[in-house]
Amino acid sequence: MTHAGNSFALFDTAIGPCAIVWGAGGVTGVFLPEKTASEIRTRLARRYPDAAEAVPPPAIASAIADIAALLSGAWKDLTHIALDMTGIPEFHCRVYAVARTIPPGATMTYGEVATKLGDRALAQQVGYALGKNPFPIIVPCHRVLAASGATGGFSAPGGVATKLRMLSIEGARTSDQPMLFDRLDLAARPR
Repeated sequence: MTHAGNSFALFDTAIGPCAIVWGAGGVTGVFLPEKTASEIRTRLARRYPDAAEAVPPPAIASAIADIAALLSGAWKDLTHIALDMTGIPEFHCRVYAVARTIPPGATMTYGEVATKLGDRALAQQVGYALGKNPFPIIVPCHRVLAASGATGGFSAPGGVATKLRMLSIEGARTSDQPMLFDRLDLAARPR
């Protein structure tokens, strides 16, 4: 989908160059890193052919700073970032609203998101909606996993490796196996 009057900016993060696209109604898209900024520009031009590069207004500059901080390991809540949902199917909007409630470092399963929408049988449709997410990181689809604890898919560049990297930066668990520092915490507890 394209939005008339969009602007975009590229910005650096700890995991590589990203891009954000915005219009009068808020953010219309986010692009996670490619290998180079030119690859992001190519992908961006396909999805937003009329978007023009611009200096971000204060709200978008704040969003960029918060995204970059989150990808550097800071705990940042991105729910304050306004999204332009024009043209996005209603079910996808509902899925994205639930996904935005998952804080950094936490995860949910596709089935848990579906249950919050009122029907666990919608888990596959939840996965489809998240695969179409135009706002990755702001709508944290990387925090939604398969029921087995498996990562599930990830449509951003780098696929599942990018998803796991983002979860690792946030300190999220992707299985029930104890993490190294969990064992240290147990050893440090008073007896």
